[in-house]
Order: sequence, then C-alpha cells, then structure tokens
Amino acid sequence: MRLVNRIVFATVLAAACGGDDRKPPTPPPREVEVLTLSLQKVRETSEYLGTLLSRQSVSIRPQVAGYVRKILVRPGQKVEAGTTLLEIDARQESAALQGMQAQRSSTESNLALAEQTVARTQSLFREGLASAQELERARAAVEAASAATRSAGAMVSQGQVRLQYYAVRAPFAGTAGDVLVRLGDNVTASTVLTSVAQADVLEVSVAIPADRARGVGSETPLEVLDDDGQVLITSNVFFVAPQADPRTQLVEVKAVFRNDVGLRPAELVRTRLVYGARQALQIPAAAIVRQSGQPFVFVVAKNSRNSASGASPGTAAVERRPVTLGPLGEQSYVVEKGLAVGDQVAVSSLQALRDGAAIRIKSGVARAP
Repeated sequence: MRLVNRIVFATVLAAACGGDDRKPPTPPPREVEVLTLSLQKVRETSEYLGTLLSRQSVSIRPQVAGYVRKILVRPGQKVEAGTTLLEIDARQESAALQGMQAQRSSTESNLALAEQTVARTQSLFREGLASAQELERARAAVEAASAATRSAGAMVSQGQVRLQYYAVRAPFAGTAGDVLVRLGDNVTASTVLTSVAQADVLEVSVAIPADRARGVGSETPLEVLDDDGQVLITSNVFFVAPQADPRTQLVEVKAVFRNDVGLRPAELVRTRLVYGARQALQIPAAAIVRQSGQPFVFVVAKNSRNSASGASPGTAAVERRPVTLGPLGEQSYVVEKGLAVGDQVAVSSLQALRDGAAIRIKSGVARAP
C-alpha cells in the first residue's frame, strides 16, 4: 500500500514539476488593410497670410466748407457712380449765383442796346449825319458790352460748377462705408464724410520670402482659402514686386479676382501659392508610426506576398521600414525616401503590428489617392 501511494505521489509530482513541453498556439495572422503605392501628381505649395485690397477705394471729402444739410446714404449701401451721398448747405452760394445770372442778363441787355446803336450810327454815317468818331465810339461800346457779357457768363458758369460741389457724389459704383458726420455738422475740405469701396473685384497681396519669389511668374496659381483650408477662389499672379522690402526681405506678389464669395476689402485671408507640380509617392498620415521622432511604415515583405508553404492564401509578413517624408498635403505625406512604386503598406491595425508579424491581407487592395 505504501508503495502504491509513493508511485501515485511521484506521478503527480512529475506532472506538476516537469510541466508540458508543448509551445502555446501561434495566434492567427491579423487581417490588415494595405495600400499599393503608385506615382501621383503632387503640388509644391506654401501657405501665407494675405490682405485683400479694393482696386478702387476712396475717402470722400467735400470740396467746400459748410453745414451738412442732408445725408442721403446709409452705411453699407450700394451706390452707383454719381449718386448724391450728402448735401452741404448751399443757400448762400445759390443766392450768389442768382446775382451773377442777373448781372449777365444786364450785360446782355447793354450789348443788345450797343449793337442797335452801332446799326443806327452806321446808317447815319452813310447819309453824312454822323461823324466817324461817333461810329467808332458806338463800335467800342459794343466791344465793351460784349466783353462784359462774356465775363458775366464765365462768372455764372463758375458759380454753377461751385454750386455742384455742395452735393457730394460717389465718384464710382461701390459700397458706402460708415457715415462719419451728422446733420448740422460744420465740415471743411479736410473732413472725411464717408468712403466708397468697390468690392466686386479685389486684389490679394501676399509677402513671400525672396528665394521663393524667384520661382513665381505671371501664371503662378494663387488660391484664397477659408478657415478650414478649402479653396474659395483661384487666380493667377499678375504682379511680382521688382525689389524686396529692405526691412523684412519679403517680396510682394498680387493676384486679382472677381469677388463672388462675399469677401471684404482690408480682410486678412489664408492664401496658398502653387509653385509647381511633380510625380511622387504619397502615403496617408494614418499609416505613419513614429518612434523617437523617426517615421516608420509597415511594408509587406516582398518575399512573403505569396502564401508560404502550408499557409492560407493572402497571408504575408510585414517589416518596419524607416521613411523620409516631404510636405503634408490634405491627408497624405509626400514620400521622399524609403518606399518605391508597387510597395504595399499597412494602413490599419498599426498598433498591433510588429516587425516580422504575420498578417492576412484584406481583399480589394486599395491604391494611393
């Protein structure tokens, strides 16, 4: 009996201490989405802060002094060329003009009388009833009356032009700014009344580094972006400053566009200059794994793209490969080094992958956008 117990105890102890020499089962390959890389068109761009400028913008000042009698425009109102914006009290000037017109009428009457006198004197001179001296005096009176009439007419024209200055008009079609005066205010030629700006056609001014300006020409595209980076308007550069700003060493470039999106003069906007385009590889930003600042990707090993002996179709292994990245686009990086056309890159389950890990490629392999 004791012998049997010893045998049983030895068997149990051997089972407990010796353990099972079998290895744990290998986990099945993880299903991973991969991307097959191909050359794509990549734009070389840079973003800058631009300023919108009105091609026509002016501060409205009166040409005469006086009191504001009428305000006929509202801030933000669309006005046409020649629209009366404000009126300045012109009663004194209007009265002066009436006096000038009366003076002109008087001189015209004197001229008509002088011409009649000349006609009668000539008739008497031919009959010998008037002397040559009397005829000369009559002709001189006509010349004096004619000169006085022309002078009075010039004074009336001058008064009429001056009277028009009391009605302040828009010099061109545009949008009125804030009205800075009120009824009864005394204004002079230096007083700013309001402003008129044309917002239908705007210029965008951008200052760029001098070295980048060397690659900008008259056909370089310039894009105006919204806050989310979406393109609002695209135009071409029409002006590149011939010299850099001596203080900032930046070069001004301009583009003009028709404002169909409600932008306003003096507004600051995001802009993007497109310096050129080339063929390059692109990889989604979600496919990048970083370690100590170095970017890596998991690439399907070329010698494992076909199923290994005894493995199910579609299985492969991945290798971690360092890459050199270029600029970031909307969702993808440009790959400068480390990858080639046709490489398959894992784009899902990256946190669970390790160098040499087995994977199963999902059907329907996508291509880079």
